[in-house]
Amino acid sequence: MNLNKCIIRLITVLLIINITTFNVYGENLNVNAVTAIAMDSESKTILFEKNSQMIVPMASTTKIMTALVALKYGKLDKKVTISKNAASIRGSKVGYKTGEVIAMKELLYGLMFRSGNDAAIAIAEDLGKDIKGFSKLMNEYALEIGAVNSHFETPHGLDSENHYSTAYDLALITSKAKENKLFNEIVSSKDIKAETLGFTRDYHNINKILYQIPGANGVKTGSTGKAGKCLVTSVNMNGHDVIFVVLNCTPRWKETTKMYKYVSDKFSYKKLYSKNQVINEVKLPMGKLQLTVSKDIVLPLENNKNYEVKMRIPKNGEVNIKKGDIMGEIQVFNENKEVYVAPLEAKNSIGIKRWFNKE
Repeated sequence: MNLNKCIIRLITVLLIINITTFNVYGENLNVNAVTAIAMDSESKTILFEKNSQMIVPMASTTKIMTALVALKYGKLDKKVTISKNAASIRGSKVGYKTGEVIAMKELLYGLMFRSGNDAAIAIAEDLGKDIKGFSKLMNEYALEIGAVNSHFETPHGLDSENHYSTAYDLALITSKAKENKLFNEIVSSKDIKAETLGFTRDYHNINKILYQIPGANGVKTGSTGKAGKCLVTSVNMNGHDVIFVVLNCTPRWKETTKMYKYVSDKFSYKKLYSKNQVINEVKLPMGKLQLTVSKDIVLPLENNKNYEVKMRIPKNGEVNIKKGDIMGEIQVFNENKEVYVAPLEAKNSIGIKRWFNKE
């Protein structure tokens, strides 16, 4: 028997099963921004968007990515000497002096609290040797996250021809950053006294949204001539973080608050499935396959609306399946538009008799 013909065949036929129906998006919302988005941080479900894939300059919201790279590659207790280049950078600054020695952790507070361009340069020079080297790290990490429509030329976000992002990408980047405990501690704090953390100076967070929305826990302001007023916000809503992004938005505080109230009024979180719950069973020639998900599926759903969940699962075929193998996917739809997808996994192992060539 030809060995190639005896190799286990992968399942190529999928059965699509409708489970139930729903709509995720609510009524139209008018937001006075060139581009905006509201995204659930965990599931990446989009609750509202306006031109969210438009490529635009993003000013100091860039520093979210700078902090993310620093947390990935930097050592928090490392002492960094402030260069003349860092101390003399224009725009918003902490006020570090040439030759001053600042720990990486403190630089992160200066970066996110005071929007310090001097802190950004100091971090970049320490981790990337120079701005170009650090920008390379930023762009590589952005692609890894899935922010494919972003390009970074600086760690601070001052206007530059090839420095840009999208509201969608910034929401993805922020969601990733919020997986880090220290990032959350920094961006959600309002004031830090020098003696509390052994810093060289006190820090006050200039992000006004922390004082304006209940549950606000970050993230970053930004403003330049080309980018206009920008704001990336995170709000804890019943235990779930929702990311709000407005770019080129003069009334950024007002419009972010409007988006928050809209989401708060229109959406509620609902658990669709629990981790390791048997969602479906499929009869295959070699046995019964149980399907599950590797994490709880909790989504923000619009109140009093129907929704649709579909599962693409194996219909037939011959295959050895191991527990944990990806076997199709679960999809959530809004008016035939997919708004959420997650892999289905085999909860049990099944198989068929193996055949081998005989000499």
